[in-house]
Amino acid sequence: MTPAELASVVLTAAHAVFAERGLDRAALPERTVVERPRNPEHGDYASTLALQLSKKVGVPPRELAEALADQLGRASGVKSVEIAGPGFLNIRLDAAAAGQLARVIVEAGAEYGRSDRLNGEKINLEFVSANPTGPVHIGGVRWAAVGDALSRLLRATGAEVGTEYYFNDAGSQIDRFARSLLAAAKGQPAPEDGYGGAYIGEIATEVQARRPEVLTLDDDAAQEVFRVEGVALMFDEIRSSLRDFGVEFDTYFNEKDLHDRGELDLALARLREQGRIYESEGATWLRTTDFGDDKDRVLRKSNGEWTYFAADCAYYLDKRERGFERVVIMLGADHHGYIGRMKAMAACFGDDPERNLEILIGQLVNLVRDGAPMRMSKRAGTVVTLEDLVDAIGVDASRYALARYSSDSPIDIDVELWTRAGNDNPVYYVQYVAARTASVARNAAELGLARGDGDDFHPELLDHEKENELLKALAQFPAVVASAAELRAPHRLAHYLEKDVAQSYHRFYDSCRVLPRGDEEFTDLRRARLWLNDATRTVIANGLALLGVTAPERM
Repeated sequence: MTPAELASVVLTAAHAVFAERGLDRAALPERTVVERPRNPEHGDYASTLALQLSKKVGVPPRELAEALADQLGRASGVKSVEIAGPGFLNIRLDAAAAGQLARVIVEAGAEYGRSDRLNGEKINLEFVSANPTGPVHIGGVRWAAVGDALSRLLRATGAEVGTEYYFNDAGSQIDRFARSLLAAAKGQPAPEDGYGGAYIGEIATEVQARRPEVLTLDDDAAQEVFRVEGVALMFDEIRSSLRDFGVEFDTYFNEKDLHDRGELDLALARLREQGRIYESEGATWLRTTDFGDDKDRVLRKSNGEWTYFAADCAYYLDKRERGFERVVIMLGADHHGYIGRMKAMAACFGDDPERNLEILIGQLVNLVRDGAPMRMSKRAGTVVTLEDLVDAIGVDASRYALARYSSDSPIDIDVELWTRAGNDNPVYYVQYVAARTASVARNAAELGLARGDGDDFHPELLDHEKENELLKALAQFPAVVASAAELRAPHRLAHYLEKDVAQSYHRFYDSCRVLPRGDEEFTDLRRARLWLNDATRTVIANGLALLGVTAPERM
């Protein structure tokens, strides 16, 4: 019995109690939940439904809990119900009901853990969005891992998600990039405000190979060639490196397109309609202080140039016009100041900033080797890049390490730890369960043993303490996926895989022999344990897939 099925049983019992007592059934929720108690001695699951309903219907919580317990005690699969405190229900399942979960998981396969919790939500998720002036640095890599995992979690819970990378390919930083390429091509040092690193020379050389005549042009024309060709090459390199990291975006959006299509004028007109625009000192302003911003923001300067914030407004409007109800933007640690102005901007458009716009801030990441942070890339010169991280610890470890921690906490990634083949390496610890469960299944097949179909499965035999512990851990997977999606917290899934599933499986494996030794018979108990082994493999594989990490069959 899954937690969702048990929750349905609890709600059915509540309907019966309300009918018996003539209570108002309108007070009953459409759904309820059951949770694992913190202390396993209190039972398999706990419900607070009696406490939630007590005030609504004017019945003391303990009295209501007693009536619910009496009804639940008659339900198939429920072994016992105890009342604790003011009205908590502690529920124990019989072995058959608990063990049946293994079959549910195996038969569901890749679908186990998915739900319709966020069905109907249309979310635009923008992350990484590094300027095309250099390789993706380690801070951007964090968002690549977290953002991609979050998109998978949101989709697994029923949301319609569009992932997006915003290329800031217009403005002064692109001019500095083009001047840096031109200087490198001429063999000159980078401009004082330009970009350094070996990659600048590499791109300059590639541009010259594509456009051999470039250095015969005057500087303005040559710089424009380096701007167009250089941005395209950098763009391709960023996309390629992210693809190798397992991250693909549904949309790559160019800022320049906003300008070329007149979308900044459209955004300005829309804001005028809302009565939020005014003119002062020759410039055009947005009255963001009406919605809590610390100052009003310039959209168009007195010289007629658009500001970056104007492009932000146009881009937000573009996303909303494409039908996305919620715009989620992941920004780096130095962008805290953007939150207030962006929320105010959404309100200026007439949106609800709490509903329509969500901004997540990611903290800094250090790659640590020999106890000291790595500060510079061999290629980029000033930052540690995606390639540096992957070269140091690999794709799987990189993605897991970056998604394992709450994004609002700074992290150090220790190269020695994350490359170690030991249980203190979190990704190794989880992947080892994937490999061990696959090994058990493989060894069973080599012995000519099979778990059979559902008719051969006897879940009531899974009554060992460690079997029950593992089953309860596996049962929580759908709820963990849903909460990780709703709270924008992929790290919750990583912690669950480590602390609940992996630990429980290792204890089960050490205490409960799955396959026979020598001439031992392959009993119904061992067959049931093989179902439980394969169910664990399913949960580990599904969980790692949501983090963008592989579930190896051998290690």
